[in-house]
Amino acid sequence: MDENILVKVKQTLANYLEENHFRKTPERFAILEAVYKMNGHFTLEELGARMEQDNFRVSRATLYNAINLFLKLRIVVRHNFQQGIKYEASFHNDNHCHQICTICGKVDEVPTAHFIDAVSSIKLKRFHQMGFSLYIYGICSKCQAKITRKKTKTNKPRNISKK
Repeated sequence: MDENILVKVKQTLANYLEENHFRKTPERFAILEAVYKMNGHFTLEELGARMEQDNFRVSRATLYNAINLFLKLRIVVRHNFQQGIKYEASFHNDNHCHQICTICGKVDEVPTAHFIDAVSSIKLKRFHQMGFSLYIYGICSKCQAKITRKKTKTNKPRNISKK
């Protein structure tokens, strides 16, 4: 976890809470820190387990409310993958690309340089683009290898002897 990013994200949260006259609760900041300690995508259940591991128990409702606030501030993004809803820390990571295997559900981040150029060149009417998410569906190499092996086994000629 990059400490500089964590400081900036905490400041973003603190500024929002002050400007909107909300309380700066220790729970919100502890949840935010746990989110930024998570590696990659996570569920609310995984986040709750991380909080318990850090000896900081919070209710599911508190987690849900905090995540919704973080989504509003764009410091967390929500993904609707085959395995269900997952979240991800996203400070200064507005453009997002994933490749998703439709067989096993494996999700990988994809470098976005080519996609950023392509999407940035699109002229949108009466709309200011702030970022994008792209999901590329297909079959990962492991699943493709399994499919190929199955086809090879079923296409082998059988040695049938006549009596």
